[in-house]
Amino acid sequence: GINAEYMGYGFANGGGLMEGGFAALGLAKAGMRPPSQGMWGGTGIWQAPLSASMGGAPRTDNRPMSSHRKAGYSSNFDPLKQGIMGPPPPLVAKTADSPEEQCLEIERKVNTLIEQSATLSLQGDYPLALEKAKEASRRERLLCKHREQLGLGDQINIDLTYSVHFNLAVQFQKNQLYTEALNTYSLIVRNKQYAQSGRLRVNMGNIYYEQNKVSLAIKMYRLALDQIPNSGKDLKFKIIRNIGNAYVKIGQYQDAIASYETIMEGGNPDIQTGFNLLLCYYALGDRDKLKRHFGKLLNIRKYGATDDDDIDEVVDEHEKEQEVFHVEDHLRSEIRERRSKHMEVLLTAARLIAPMLEKDWQQGFDYIIDHLRHYELKDASSRLASEMEMCKALAFLRNKKFSKAIESLKAFEKKDKSLKTRAAINLSYLYFLEADVENGLKHADNAISADKFNARALVNRGCFHYVREEWDKAKELFTTALSYEADCIEAMYNYGLTAKQLGQYEDALTVYKKLQSMVPDSTEVIYQIANLYDLMCDFHTAGEWFNRLASRVPTDPNVLARLGTIYAKEDDEAQAFHYHLEAYRHFPVNMDVIAWLGAYFVRNEVYEKAMQFFERAAQIQPNEVKWQLMVASCHRRIQAYPQAKALYEEIHKKYPDNAECLRYLVHICNDSDLKEEAVEYHKKLKRLEAKMRQDDTGSPLVEEMPPEEEEDIQLEVVGKGSRHNKRQAQAEKQMQAVAKATGDEDEVDLDVDNMLPM
Repeated sequence: GINAEYMGYGFANGGGLMEGGFAALGLAKAGMRPPSQGMWGGTGIWQAPLSASMGGAPRTDNRPMSSHRKAGYSSNFDPLKQGIMGPPPPLVAKTADSPEEQCLEIERKVNTLIEQSATLSLQGDYPLALEKAKEASRRERLLCKHREQLGLGDQINIDLTYSVHFNLAVQFQKNQLYTEALNTYSLIVRNKQYAQSGRLRVNMGNIYYEQNKVSLAIKMYRLALDQIPNSGKDLKFKIIRNIGNAYVKIGQYQDAIASYETIMEGGNPDIQTGFNLLLCYYALGDRDKLKRHFGKLLNIRKYGATDDDDIDEVVDEHEKEQEVFHVEDHLRSEIRERRSKHMEVLLTAARLIAPMLEKDWQQGFDYIIDHLRHYELKDASSRLASEMEMCKALAFLRNKKFSKAIESLKAFEKKDKSLKTRAAINLSYLYFLEADVENGLKHADNAISADKFNARALVNRGCFHYVREEWDKAKELFTTALSYEADCIEAMYNYGLTAKQLGQYEDALTVYKKLQSMVPDSTEVIYQIANLYDLMCDFHTAGEWFNRLASRVPTDPNVLARLGTIYAKEDDEAQAFHYHLEAYRHFPVNMDVIAWLGAYFVRNEVYEKAMQFFERAAQIQPNEVKWQLMVASCHRRIQAYPQAKALYEEIHKKYPDNAECLRYLVHICNDSDLKEEAVEYHKKLKRLEAKMRQDDTGSPLVEEMPPEEEEDIQLEVVGKGSRHNKRQAQAEKQMQAVAKATGDEDEVDLDVDNMLPM
């Protein structure tokens, strides 16, 4: 109280800053008489008395008073007599709380629980927030019973009960306990003591909307709408928008259009409602209404703008002030964020409807760009027309009109810095796809010249060095890009590829693991990590990462095949066979998988199964003779000699210069006791070997076989018996000659096995 009086009157009395003036004002405020005018002047400055009223003799010297003499009072100056009063009396001990005070204390605890519950809900800890809300509800019920028992029922706090129940219902809804939330909301709505409780039907409608009970949601919205007074126009429009959204969800676009048009024609349209209405027109394919409504959408006032012509200048000036004084204005940041969202919605609407406004999508883009240029006259900072021109260039790319895309992007070279940089980046990317390294490097350099701190421009230039196998330069550019933009995903991924090419597996693995923490669902990153572990011969860890990758892409045949290969390296034949077979099931034309499966069955002597895979390989690669030889070899190993001989003869007709096929025919004929055919094929084999030696050494080719050799072959065939019976000595000698010329049967089988992948 004294301070207030001092501030109000102290300076009015001549700026009395001394204790006397301050005390006089304080006494006047407290209802006590101030000192007499003889003691205090009108200005509040103390003056010496003219008489000897202070108990001393009058002054006799004529020396004037100066600042070197005492003013006439001592340090014991105490006009309020505080020194005489002595110490203050002791505090009175607090008695037991009255029933009313006890109830108020419980109320404070309930309010504290409500605040804690709301704070936890805002932080995302919904289960704990629900527990706090339940505790608050329990204590509030006990408080009501306590007051009723004390006969204080008229002091029950209705607002506290409402707050407790409302917070409990909200927390039930946050925890998706919709039945409990609806029951709690119903208790509030049915209570006639709550005048505004009808608005909570909107919350009930939202719950029904989340449960896909759209008809009940619309009913609740309409009941809430009926209870809103005419003064709550903004709230009414929001409820109507909810009704429109509900109609959209069930596909009733005409009813949704009626709801949205009510808001747009109500005098205060908003950008979100306008965009929803445009989506409904788009779903119905009404081009004329799309054109008209897009014009209305451009006329919607931006948030926080009173005059669209100067709002941008005000924002820019305020941003400059923030930069100078380093002051953060949260309100201005909110306005800027909402304006940015406004521009984003307009651009999304333009990109959505441009391809369908006209039969020719290019004319649709031209129509939108023309309207946006007129819009930029009011808001020069929007740059929506330039954004749509960029979208048009990308549309040319999607339609594979590369020349027009290049022409459109080159037009941005004469525009402002940001657009020039984006156009140059897109052009370099386009030339990269066309493998035009020279032009791509040119535009990548242009992008860097326009903005040397642009990480994407540096990444594009690094990619051109990568395809040139200039790994060190590429790595340096990717590193620079990461120094400017530490979270540039493209730079990190390409850096890992470059490090892998340089053999720096540990460095690449570190980068990819960091990238995997940023994009945990990226299958490309998981594959690179698994592949690096495979290259580092850590097959166990590689298998774990490939299994993680297979859980995300369970039908990718290449991933399944890699898993099979890794298990084969770990000598786990069962798992290797399983994953190779799964890879074949999803992609039955992978030659590596087919060859591995065929070899697997050959090693396990299941030739009938191996034959099926080799036949499939022969169908996929009909000009590859080794697959046909493997099929015939499988027939021979199961002792199906007629089928094997027929296949060998068919192969010999197609490939008469194949020595392997002739060797197999000689053995088949010998085993089948076909003497003449064996001699004939043996002659062909000798001629073919002689021709091959002549091609290698350049010696003359001998057309006729020496008579003694021909006689040896005939004797060999005459003396040939079954390979499983006892041979005569002469036949054994002759067979040794044949074995020397063609190789033993086991050696032939080994040659076929060598053609199978391990």
